[in-house]
Amino acid sequence: MTDKSQLSIPFIIGVISLLAFSFMAFFVSANKVVQFDSTIITFVQGFENSSLTAVMKFFTFIGDTNSVIVLSILVIIFLYAVLKHRVELILFIVAIIGSAVLNQLLKYSFQRARPELHRLIEIDSYSFPSGHAMNAFTVYTIITFLLWRHIPSRAGRILLIIISALMIFTIGISRIYLGVHYPSDIIAGYFASACWLGMAIWFFQKYQENRSRRLTYKSTTS
Repeated sequence: MTDKSQLSIPFIIGVISLLAFSFMAFFVSANKVVQFDSTIITFVQGFENSSLTAVMKFFTFIGDTNSVIVLSILVIIFLYAVLKHRVELILFIVAIIGSAVLNQLLKYSFQRARPELHRLIEIDSYSFPSGHAMNAFTVYTIITFLLWRHIPSRAGRILLIIISALMIFTIGISRIYLGVHYPSDIIAGYFASACWLGMAIWFFQKYQENRSRRLTYKSTTS
């Protein structure tokens, strides 16, 4: 795979995710996902018990905005102090803040009410797309992207992907289990975040490529 094709991957992912989100938004607006949502909610909440509820509340707490802020601060400190990242810090901060802003814009654009089927916790605000899903996808995907090249072994990289995927999936499921989101909210949140991250990473990599070319040009002409 050439460098050019590698650079285009985030852009392609972003475009595909945008299309997928657009289709999901259309189906939600047209009330075409009612049966899908109710079927998944019934299935997930069918596992309800006190122990699982405690676990789901823990994961929904991890995906909360305050928890994401704390985790982000720790990651920023690690990137700056341990890995000596500078430019990558900008990508991380832009990714996290941009995802949160995008989520609020989308919520107020669609103004979808939360499900009323069976809630285990109470929460206000609009439902579509899920802020927890976007938080989880953005945070754990960008962490994986930034840490990937610092993990030398294949096993370590696979473990990083597995942990990130499990966190993203479980935080999303916790919102369905607790009755505060429709499954379509979660899926749309993942697509919206993937679109935002794909474009952010693409711009970042283009900047890095142009910066590298300028430095190479300067070194050859000096």
